[in-house]
Amino acid sequence: MQKFEQFPAWVWNVPTQFNIGAACTDKHLNTSAAQEIAMIVEDDAEGTSQITFEQLAKRTDQFAQLLRNLNVSLGDRVLIRLPNSLDYPTAFLGAMKRGGIAVPTSTLLTAEEVAYLARDSGATVLVTDKAAWPSLQDHLNNLPNLKHIFLSGVGDISAHTTLNVCDLEAQLSAITTCLPAELTAADDPAYLVYTSGTTGYPKGVLHAHRALIGREPASKYWFNFSNKSQDRIMHSGKFNWTYVLGSGLMDPLYLGKTVIVHEGKNDADTWTRLIAKHSATIFVGVPTIYRQIIQKCKALQADVPSLRHCMSAGEHLSDEVLQQWRERFGVDIYEAVGMSEFSYYLSQSIYRPIRAGSAGFPQPGHAIKLLDPETLQEVPQGEEGMISVPDSDLGLFLRYWNLDEETAKYKHDGWFFTGDYARYDEDGYIWFLGRKDDIIKSFGYRVSPYEIERVYKSHPNVADCAAVGEELEKDKLLVVTYVILQANSTVTADELLAFGKQHLAAYKAPKTVYLTKDFPRTKNGKILRKDINNTIAYAKSAR
Repeated sequence: MQKFEQFPAWVWNVPTQFNIGAACTDKHLNTSAAQEIAMIVEDDAEGTSQITFEQLAKRTDQFAQLLRNLNVSLGDRVLIRLPNSLDYPTAFLGAMKRGGIAVPTSTLLTAEEVAYLARDSGATVLVTDKAAWPSLQDHLNNLPNLKHIFLSGVGDISAHTTLNVCDLEAQLSAITTCLPAELTAADDPAYLVYTSGTTGYPKGVLHAHRALIGREPASKYWFNFSNKSQDRIMHSGKFNWTYVLGSGLMDPLYLGKTVIVHEGKNDADTWTRLIAKHSATIFVGVPTIYRQIIQKCKALQADVPSLRHCMSAGEHLSDEVLQQWRERFGVDIYEAVGMSEFSYYLSQSIYRPIRAGSAGFPQPGHAIKLLDPETLQEVPQGEEGMISVPDSDLGLFLRYWNLDEETAKYKHDGWFFTGDYARYDEDGYIWFLGRKDDIIKSFGYRVSPYEIERVYKSHPNVADCAAVGEELEKDKLLVVTYVILQANSTVTADELLAFGKQHLAAYKAPKTVYLTKDFPRTKNGKILRKDINNTIAYAKSAR
């Protein structure tokens, strides 16, 4: 067993009163960070814009005051459907400064989906952009709580028969006097994110202001912030995703770091170009972005000399991409595992060698256990157990919105049962296996699709893949893999089938390989495994 220096005991410091909006802005007003750049937005249509911490503190104060002036009460929900822009942190943090509950959503949502979230959350306010408003306005009638629409960006405003529709910038500019941020308790509700639900409808996940404090271990044991210089974090995602809200907005701003985001069409060259332009020190992305850069971008380490730390989450990063990234850019990519209910709590870090395929370690401060959900006993090292979180953990969500039975199903007996399974190896590394439903039970063996996908993603002709069980007959599942090929690849399904047999144990190796053009996905791009077998394949291997 390899011996590592133990992580130091984590000491939590939780004030009675805490407000995320103030912690990410006002906290820096009397420090040297006040005049530092808080955020840079690179917009293909609007150009480059930026804001200092001092300016962001004022702008979020104005948004909070705007809500007060319109009698938006403590705890009222503010639905945000915006592209990456300076108005996103203005509304997100400003709503919390008022003591409201920010509800971030995706610009990919249809008008019907936005209306559903507005109704389910009981939102009083919707903040969106003028480009989206024409497609939304006819779908927002008869919502009992919605009263005010704030429109961002350039363009005209069309009136609405029942809603107060305002130009956001004009409203903010008119406010010259602001009350301070509400003195919210650390346990008060702060923001509500929606995630895929088992009923076919998205379910709301409600977080407290203390969630930001609960993320402090991630800031130390996943990020690699510098104490000597002003870090600049280039994030490739959209703010509506929990991954980006934490690692690309709240965490850096809380610590006085600069965030850089992009809005518009992107290609593989976008990210290295922006890293170089803004001297970004940390890059945060998903494995797909890293693969695109490796495969389609010609940039080298010398082209991004400021880059010293890279982070990935959302899906597993293949060993091949990690190795090629190291060779090309001279830095590692540190992975993390998280969820809407608990953000990122398992991660690799600079404090332990990366073990390819492993999720790393639970971050200090998070007393993660792998439990048998039937006996509530911790499973032995090497055996599968459900990842379980003490319900006292500061980073854990409060409850599911309007779903008390769902909350009780997953939060009971002093634990939050994530539904995800993992195992510890002899050195304490944790190996993520996914949800029980994802585990493929084939001929008496239990096969993790992530193990298969990790191998196949190392193939130079594979752009993406998904391993699932295919029912041959009742109670008889075969392991199969669906593969999206790189452009212009001529590799065959039979060749990929042989590749699996060469690199995987016989019981893990797929019995069929399907070639397809795309996968069913969520709005955030995650593969919908339960629908994979309905995917149309244009070629398959011979059994």
